[in-house]
Amino acid sequence: MDRRTFTIGLLLGATSYAATRVAAFEVSKSVAAWKAQLSPAAFHVLREEGTEQPFSSPLDFNTRKGTYSCAGCALPNFSSDTKYDSRTGWPSFWKPLPNAVETSRDTSLGVERVEVHCRRCGGHLGHVFEDGPRPTGLRYCMNGVALSFKAA
Repeated sequence: MDRRTFTIGLLLGATSYAATRVAAFEVSKSVAAWKAQLSPAAFHVLREEGTEQPFSSPLDFNTRKGTYSCAGCALPNFSSDTKYDSRTGWPSFWKPLPNAVETSRDTSLGVERVEVHCRRCGGHLGHVFEDGPRPTGLRYCMNGVALSFKAA
């Protein structure tokens, strides 16, 4: 497979995947409505399943007590009680809040990963890996631009 075929396949796969997810969520908006609501960076991550640059989010360095919510629909996703410094450059948590996120299979980079989405709007938050701390052993590696923080 050449690079062009691979890239087109990725684009078509992402487009068809995103199209199949839209109707399944409580919060659904048109592309224009999402673009009007979100910053270009947040739109790219949440709606186009992009990734922000590592170490670019102030939330990575945030140590205050509070709640991290989806920047798209404000559903609380993570508690500061489960946040830790993974030294990866993205805010990381060892557990989401109950009924806050959903996961799906992601093979977009040619390897299988587990993608994390907001349960309410389907926004792409990041990925979860099995190299986190106890008690779960999981690392929810989230894009800071996909989250908002509310201090307790």
